[in-house]
Amino acid sequence: MIVPFYNVQQYAPDTLRSLRLNADRDFEFILVDDHSKDGTPAILERAAEDLSDVAQVRYIRHEENGGLATARNTGLDAAQGEYLTFLDGDDWLAPGYLAELVSALDELGCDFIRTDHVQATARARSVHRVPVGRRWEAINPRDAILPSHRSTSVDYAYAWAGAYHRRLLDRGVLHFTDGLRTAEDRPWIWKLHREAESFAVVSLLGVFYRRGVASSLTQIGDVRQLDFIRAFDQVIEETAADREADRLLPKAVRTYCAIIAHHLSHEDRFEPAVARQLRSMSAAAIKRMPQDALGDALEAMDMDRSSKLRRLRRRVTPAGAAA
Repeated sequence: MIVPFYNVQQYAPDTLRSLRLNADRDFEFILVDDHSKDGTPAILERAAEDLSDVAQVRYIRHEENGGLATARNTGLDAAQGEYLTFLDGDDWLAPGYLAELVSALDELGCDFIRTDHVQATARARSVHRVPVGRRWEAINPRDAILPSHRSTSVDYAYAWAGAYHRRLLDRGVLHFTDGLRTAEDRPWIWKLHREAESFAVVSLLGVFYRRGVASSLTQIGDVRQLDFIRAFDQVIEETAADREADRLLPKAVRTYCAIIAHHLSHEDRFEPAVARQLRSMSAAAIKRMPQDALGDALEAMDMDRSSKLRRLRRRVTPAGAAA
């Protein structure tokens, strides 16, 4: 299991306790500190020593902050296990969950599995399910990308909600795009579904995803949020080169449009200069999209979101607005 940490001294003890409650001599915990500036490194140093009594542990500290995608890649490069999974440094696991995950992969024999999760917001708990109906059977990952008009497996992009066979790592499928500060899971989940041969959804509830953390980039309206444009540009570019581009691109374009519209609807949370940059970069992104697929996507959207995007489509885009 690969667990990146960055400035999470308040939550890291809960995360680490949950690892101990899942420990096994055959399990490997890779703790990656992404150059935290608070007390997180000291917590991890102690935990690495304590956990080594019950599991295989590696503690790696970055010399500079690289972001979640880069920290996960560090863990992937160090991993030795047959199966791989992730956890974020402010989330936690139910006791015994990892053993259930390994058992499911052993039983199903597919390239990867996806799981439901529990979202924790303060004291509230809510279950979030993988948007795939078929459970506990191996299915084609490409088919789970579609249909375009519904939420599908690629929209449930949480890397920590599942586990992955090492053969995917060996084939170059599991690494993330270095340097992406947000939406790092999006190109990753699309590549996973295009290039893996089989996957399954299993009804396990063992990951607790903490929402509303003040240091999380989902709560911060600075320029790092705009990395979603670079992430979705990558999705479009790679999907356009796929052998089934005609079938898959409409979904990619429709999702990109929905994400742009979402950010535009919440642009008041951004710093003013970043909000202007959001509009400029979004307009440029719309012009880069396959225009036939874009037209179909706009026709299918509700009036409010469609109007926002059509205005951007007409906008004169300044030089330098590319992601």
